[in-house]
Amino acid sequence: MDYVRLGNTGLKVSRICLGMMSYGDPAMMEWLLDEQRAEPIVRRAADGGVTFFDTADMYSRGVSEEITGSLLRKIFPRRDDYVLATKVYFPMGDAQNDRGLSRKHILSAIDASLTRLGTDHVDLYQIHRWDEETPIEETMEALHDVVRAGKARYIGASSMFAWQFAKAQHTADMHGWTRFVTMQGHYNLLYREEEREMVPLCLDQGVGLIPWSPLARGLLARAGVASDTSRQTGDGARQRQLYGDADGRYGEAAILERAARTAAERGVAPATVAMAWLLSRPGITAPIVGATKEHHVDDALAAVDLALTDKEIAYLEEPYLPRPVQM
Repeated sequence: MDYVRLGNTGLKVSRICLGMMSYGDPAMMEWLLDEQRAEPIVRRAADGGVTFFDTADMYSRGVSEEITGSLLRKIFPRRDDYVLATKVYFPMGDAQNDRGLSRKHILSAIDASLTRLGTDHVDLYQIHRWDEETPIEETMEALHDVVRAGKARYIGASSMFAWQFAKAQHTADMHGWTRFVTMQGHYNLLYREEEREMVPLCLDQGVGLIPWSPLARGLLARAGVASDTSRQTGDGARQRQLYGDADGRYGEAAILERAARTAAERGVAPATVAMAWLLSRPGITAPIVGATKEHHVDDALAAVDLALTDKEIAYLEEPYLPRPVQM
């Protein structure tokens, strides 16, 4: 495993981040794994050198945070041995103030997350989406107060337009408040619209990129293999929203074919090739990988040591066509 600074901070993280969304309450969605089934996967990641873990309060309405906190306390001797990230924004209840990025909700949500995680701080506290109803000044001041209170070491953002991210950073600068140090955006071989504005902005500002869905919800992992999974069956609508039917309209079919061919030539899994491509891109700190089987972790870890050639990278990228923005 390699370790790099998180953006321009002094914090070191593993080049692979394990996403914890797949661990929660199977009664909510059948593809979710309970703590007992998740433990060997998380241990496999930790044994491979992964020290960076990402969850969110809304994953299984808090159950993911409970499992995450419990497992990390079991696996790591000290709290300082791992980097823990969670997120706030989506509804956590039915009341009007159980959602969004108001001061009221942020200050309540961080305390609730810390209780579920069983810790007194998170290393990275992220806004899950942009809140159209709350002034950005209110959100940034509340996040600054969370950091000042010692409940979060750093703050980050996820999935928004570049102008929104720039506005948030400018607001923080104007008032001397804490700036975002990371951007968790949607970025993979099948979806590269972040390269237009967000990636250049983050490179210019020294913001670390920690992309979600690096394998396009498993499409890149299954390149060249016709198969259905419980995730596809139970969450297929979201996959179709993000990637359509992967029917080739934006080059998907050709990209999947080339990923499978490159993987075969290299003697690795297609997921390893897709991850290695993403790790080779400028500004990428640590893709957030979901894993429901131990070999998913192995495929991701192998990508850290796989250096694609310029020719291979160009071959994988060439069929891509611009597509509608999907967050």
